[in-house]
Amino acid sequence: MVENGSENESQQEEHKEEALTRVTGMYKDWFLDYASYVILERAVPAIEDGFKPVQRRIMHALKELDDGRYNKVANVVGHTMQYHPHGDASIADAMVQLGQKDLLIDTQGNWGNILTGDGAAAPRYIEARLSKFALEVVFSPKITEWQLSYDGRKKEPVSLPVKFPLLLAQGAEGIAVGLSTKVLPHNFNELIDASVNHLRGKRFTLYPDFPTAGIIDITNYSDGVRGGKVRVRARISQEDKSTLKISEIPYGTNTSSLIDSILKANDKGKIKIKKIEDNTAAEVEILVHLPSGISPDKTIDALYAFTACETSISPLGCVIEDNKPLFLGVSEMLRRSTDHTVEMLRAELEIQLGELEEQWHFASLERIFIEKRIYRDIEEEETWEGVLRAIDKGLKPHTKHLKREVTEEDIIRLTEIRIKRISRFDLDKAQQHLESLEGRIEETRHHLKHLVEYAIEYFKELKKKYGKGRERNSEIRIFDEIEATKVVIRNTKLYVNREEGFVGTSLRRDEYVTDCSDIDDIVVFTQQGEMMVTKVDSKTFVGKNIIHVAVFKKKDKRTTYNMIYKDGRGGGSYVKRFHVSSITRDRLYDLTSGKGGSQVLYFSANPNGEAEVVSVHLRQKGGIKKLKWDLDFADVMIKGRNARGNVVTKYAVKRIELKEKGLSTLKPRKIWFDDTVQRLNVDERGELLGEFTSEDRLLIITQKGELKTPIPELTMHFDGDMIVLEKWNPNKPITAIYWEGEKELFYVKRFLIENPDKEENILTYHPKTYLEKIFTDYRPVAEIVFAKKRGKERKPNEEVDLADFISVKGITAMGNQLTREKVLEINSLEPLPYEEPTQMDTRDMEVVDEENIIPAASQESKKGDAPGSGPANTGQPTLF
Repeated sequence: MVENGSENESQQEEHKEEALTRVTGMYKDWFLDYASYVILERAVPAIEDGFKPVQRRIMHALKELDDGRYNKVANVVGHTMQYHPHGDASIADAMVQLGQKDLLIDTQGNWGNILTGDGAAAPRYIEARLSKFALEVVFSPKITEWQLSYDGRKKEPVSLPVKFPLLLAQGAEGIAVGLSTKVLPHNFNELIDASVNHLRGKRFTLYPDFPTAGIIDITNYSDGVRGGKVRVRARISQEDKSTLKISEIPYGTNTSSLIDSILKANDKGKIKIKKIEDNTAAEVEILVHLPSGISPDKTIDALYAFTACETSISPLGCVIEDNKPLFLGVSEMLRRSTDHTVEMLRAELEIQLGELEEQWHFASLERIFIEKRIYRDIEEEETWEGVLRAIDKGLKPHTKHLKREVTEEDIIRLTEIRIKRISRFDLDKAQQHLESLEGRIEETRHHLKHLVEYAIEYFKELKKKYGKGRERNSEIRIFDEIEATKVVIRNTKLYVNREEGFVGTSLRRDEYVTDCSDIDDIVVFTQQGEMMVTKVDSKTFVGKNIIHVAVFKKKDKRTTYNMIYKDGRGGGSYVKRFHVSSITRDRLYDLTSGKGGSQVLYFSANPNGEAEVVSVHLRQKGGIKKLKWDLDFADVMIKGRNARGNVVTKYAVKRIELKEKGLSTLKPRKIWFDDTVQRLNVDERGELLGEFTSEDRLLIITQKGELKTPIPELTMHFDGDMIVLEKWNPNKPITAIYWEGEKELFYVKRFLIENPDKEENILTYHPKTYLEKIFTDYRPVAEIVFAKKRGKERKPNEEVDLADFISVKGITAMGNQLTREKVLEINSLEPLPYEEPTQMDTRDMEVVDEENIIPAASQESKKGDAPGSGPANTGQPTLF
């Protein structure tokens, strides 16, 4: 009994050991299986046809259901579930995304809106069918490779024989396990042109084109490979001085998310808006209303800097080839797709050639069978084998010209010809049919022999049939860099406690300095001759006895600091002038020689580089003969902030007084217009507009006849229909030739701008009125080319000196009729010579690059405007 018990226990232990399963390595294997499944069967498209599996199965189901009429999407989803082992919701979502691309599926009903982000109606309410493009390009059952569906009941395509770079046209995005893909959509017509160039051995370049349009910067696109980037901006225009209009949005956003980002930026104080109206329907229209006093140009830049009006998209070209993920650029994707299309065309032509040759073979046999009356040879045959032998024997003398041997199947087909067909056989029609087949065979062979040329014509035909209305949506442009600190709204106030050495936005009981934003830097100077630049915060300790604090501008070569300081205890005094353009934040800089007891005796910050005159008073001591003299800062060279400076005196200074305010030493700055980015600059990029002082203005005229003369700012935006941009000369008349819609005649007007602060339209308000020519020369000349009258010779061209033709009148005057004759065209000729008045030579003035010139007079008028502002913050000198 004991032995039996021990045996049972040992058997139970053995069974337990057998039941245990080692899990080592299982997670690794299962995880790899799962990851491979997600990558291959769900998230990443195939290079051959550009479809993910669910998309391919949807297209296959649509083809099976296709009868030319619309099908309920719910019905298509149900049909697709025979091939796709997932839920109906995922299939419906994938189908809606395909339909919204407006290429393969012809939709009916509410399929949502990619502009507003509205979703589609339920699948039972919307309908779909294959588009004509899809029927022609995507399907070809004879060259399709098939496989069993997941349950083995149906056959589905391994890949569809797509004869077009569909992946690049639609784009694709998917996140798998440890892998993702993001292929951006490209323009339909540009893809075809690139395919043709590839077949011709020419170079091509592809850039994205988004259905939401917008403006794109493809400088760093890098062919769509990993590490590339595309910057996308909304199209924002200025409706009037207080209204901005957003008419196109960045790809990946919608009007709802865009408006939310604008409202968040407004709540954070980055921008300042009054209200937003969303009037989007078939096209985007978002109106942003601004409060009075807010610059529209700066607000546009701020929208790009702080909202979703500018986004950055990082492409990642990943596809499936031979059941493996492959990283490719878009150019290589197009090459492979085009080469694949050529092979598909070859396969179709070879199948077509075989079918045509079979048709020709049987048509020839049928003609011999009927024309030679071979069917009579079978009348006396009693067996089936005898019938076949008789037909074969009768055909042999007449089959030498055939391209292959006559088979038993051919003879059986001949026996199936009906008596009715034999009795109505027309020899001429049969010959015509054979000649037609021979012509088609020869044409097919020619296409196979010249396959590349055939493929080029195929692509051209696609563009001709389906390319209309698929022009580029997104405008390609190089973006300028927007500095956030220059466009942010100053949403808080800066205060200073000079004695204790604190600055910040929470010191409301202390001295007010200026308005600022929470992303600004501030520069602080102390009486000990120390300087620090730090970020705006609620409360920051800098150093006791602050003498000057202001918002710091990076790379500022305009503001000049004038300083006189005592070099240590009992030391002499020195004078220096310097800029502060580049610094390390939160680092304390010593502007003196570093000796203990150094102290600033005089300090001023000059926004326009002013150089004042001061009186230096010395203490009475010993035999000092001269106790007072004047010092002109204009005689002191501007050097680096670390320079020691020039000696003022070795004796003790009693006080320093301001004797004479300085004048600006800045020369008018040169401004260029860069047509590539449509912005002004001072970096010598683009066309030179001229040298501008603070009072000079630009002259801007658009094709709509709108005219304005703004003061140039580097943040300005320009309309796309601008036809004149130059430095405005108030004394130079402007001449315009325009078609007056009501009179139906050309008129000439010549005028001076009387109110430069007012934006005006120089045309009449008739809807058919348009601007023909605009001249900004003193003595412009126009050439009139007259239309030819029926039965008469054309009137000779006429040259018109417009300065003599009409005198200068008001801007609202209609002007004079140019001619009553019918005009073919009006050309601009070289203007007549005119000696312009000479202007003051500015070569001897100091040149400083600056962004905004503030005249000295206006600067003086602004001093002390802010309540509680000290003289050290407004350019006034600080005396000790």
